[in-house]
Amino acid sequence: MLSTAAIVSACSDDDTPTNTTINNPLANPEDGPPAGNPDGKYPIPMEAGLADITNPDQVIGNGTPESCTGQLVVEAIAQGGKIVFNCGEEPLTIILPETAKIFNDANNEVVIDGGGLITLSGGGVRRILYMNTCDPDQNWTTSHCQDQDHPRLTVQNITFANGNSSSETEYTGGGAIWARGGQLKVVNCRFFNNICASTGPDLGGGAIRVFDQYQDRPVYVVNSTFGGAEGYGNSGSNGGAISSIGVSWTIINSLFSHNSAVGNGGNPAEAGTPGGGSGGAIYNDGNEMTLRILGSIIEENEVNAYGAAIFFVSNNHTGNIVIDQSIIRNNKGGSWYPVYPDISMHEDTDISVTDSEIVD
Repeated sequence: MLSTAAIVSACSDDDTPTNTTINNPLANPEDGPPAGNPDGKYPIPMEAGLADITNPDQVIGNGTPESCTGQLVVEAIAQGGKIVFNCGEEPLTIILPETAKIFNDANNEVVIDGGGLITLSGGGVRRILYMNTCDPDQNWTTSHCQDQDHPRLTVQNITFANGNSSSETEYTGGGAIWARGGQLKVVNCRFFNNICASTGPDLGGGAIRVFDQYQDRPVYVVNSTFGGAEGYGNSGSNGGAISSIGVSWTIINSLFSHNSAVGNGGNPAEAGTPGGGSGGAIYNDGNEMTLRILGSIIEENEVNAYGAAIFFVSNNHTGNIVIDQSIIRNNKGGSWYPVYPDISMHEDTDISVTDSEIVD
């Protein structure tokens, strides 16, 4: 089944495109699928582009792979600021000895730039990166922790691999990144083989789990890949790649493939089941939120319950979806597709599709 529709524009006045391309340093086929949709040509707003790292605050390494240890990465991220790597000219995987945690009072801006060579790994046993403005252990800085403008976290030109948050019991989901409060932006990144807990309703985000962004601003995901080929996919109970509650997303020129929602029973969980299994690539739940898929591909993802590609539920029916210059195809499993195949949503959800293909 092929579905198409038309809208005038996918950008609001505040999203006026100011640059159209981002260089892709992650294109070595021996190092996994490259970052982003290779055919994505959607204009990128200035605020969604790469952060300036001309004058970094911290440089990890002295030019050799041996000088770039996981402990140095953990310590640098705790201090915040603009962080770059000097680990040699070849790709390098750094396994973290513990989850790298951002402290809310260390630096208002945190940029982690891997220069197209660095992979941060959880070693298959731990989450990689954690930010939570409402976690007292990370130091509260305001009386409204759920709506503050910092830390502003950008991850760019870097790969996150083999993160695992399955053992987390309080801040669940987000095998690679868990973020609440402040602002999160993802540019030129890859996410390979990250996992979170495999069952449970409203739990997920094999790669990324997000709550409460400042002033309900969107999480930008630009020129990034989640999975990208067989053997590289991310998985979790819901939202094989990304999952959120009450958060808007703007996803530009990105690729989601071979991710899986492996839970069973949906949300709320059916009797006799543990729950989960919705949103092969994306699980978006909440109220006033917008999901924008622009210049992107979502394909070959899989679910056990609902939304082979996208699960989008606005509890008070105020949320909306915008899909432009994108392809959604060949996703597997699921049901409850009232309007478009592979997208589970309320029948009255406001959805606009232009210059796109949605193929069952």
